[in-house]
Amino acid sequence: MRALVKTKPGPGLEMIDVPVPVPGPDDVRIRVLRAGLCGTDIHIYDWDPWAAATLKPPLVTGHEFCGRIDAVGADVHGLAEGDLVSGEGHIVCGHCRNCRAGRRHLCINTVGIGVNRDGAFAEYVVLPATNVWKQPDDLDPAIGALFDPFGNATHTALSFPMAGEDVLITGAGPIGVMATAIARHVGARFVVVTDLNPVRLELARNAGASLAIHPSELRDAMTTLGMREGFDVGLEMSGAPPAVEGMLDTMNHGGRVAMLGLPSASYAIDWGRVITHMITIKGIYGREMYDTWYAMSSMLQTSAPLREALASVITHRLPASEFEQAFEAIRGGDCGKVILDWEEM
Repeated sequence: MRALVKTKPGPGLEMIDVPVPVPGPDDVRIRVLRAGLCGTDIHIYDWDPWAAATLKPPLVTGHEFCGRIDAVGADVHGLAEGDLVSGEGHIVCGHCRNCRAGRRHLCINTVGIGVNRDGAFAEYVVLPATNVWKQPDDLDPAIGALFDPFGNATHTALSFPMAGEDVLITGAGPIGVMATAIARHVGARFVVVTDLNPVRLELARNAGASLAIHPSELRDAMTTLGMREGFDVGLEMSGAPPAVEGMLDTMNHGGRVAMLGLPSASYAIDWGRVITHMITIKGIYGREMYDTWYAMSSMLQTSAPLREALASVITHRLPASEFEQAFEAIRGGDCGKVILDWEEM
């Protein structure tokens, strides 16, 4: 089969032929139809310090995907060949304290597909059946490939009640845009999104943002909306220290902040303000297994505007053979989600 592989340490990826993976008794093999690129894939392509310390080439990369089950292990029940599925990319141990307590997203032994084991930038991927999420048969596979980042957005956005609240989202990348649509879906009053990129700000407006603005306009935006106090809920999606500073500076007393964006280096924040304003800060990584997945499917089933917003996040659809152009699109920044078509090679 064809696969996008980190063949050796160093920058770049190669499209090469590798053996078709064989599923074990508890696994399924999936014929990949669509796969999405994300920031992690850029780190891996560039072979930055994180990638060099984490990956062990050769490795098939990629972790956001949707496809149809091609083979089912002998001990698998409830799934069948031909089922359209997405995959939870974090494989947990099942025996650490958090796993045994039902908090699998906090597993200390998590293995990531496309990072610690072969992933989904390939014609076929093997996954434990417990990590498979069955999708409606008529779902656009490109939307199914978004369930990993959509899950990040859902986990972050639903960390705190936001019905009737004023919400600030810093970072209008695909996850920030999806979080904007979720905030609208659950009934936030005002949703303000900040970013430096005009293209991404427009995506946020299309997803339902009350205002999508440059960070320097944040105070003026609050005045425009008639906000007499600060934001109630903050969703930090950028990983940019100035964005975090601006968010904390505009949070109401008792405000709640969920942080998903990963910074490139450590940075200082005003802990005095956090304490005196009694701000709650929660770190987010991945998805809650599997509450987030149920929430995603239910929201999409009941909300046409959310389905439309999710589809609008996809700005590029390219054949898998054009992966270099896909990476260039992400690097340029003037895009939402970039999807690789593994049926069209």
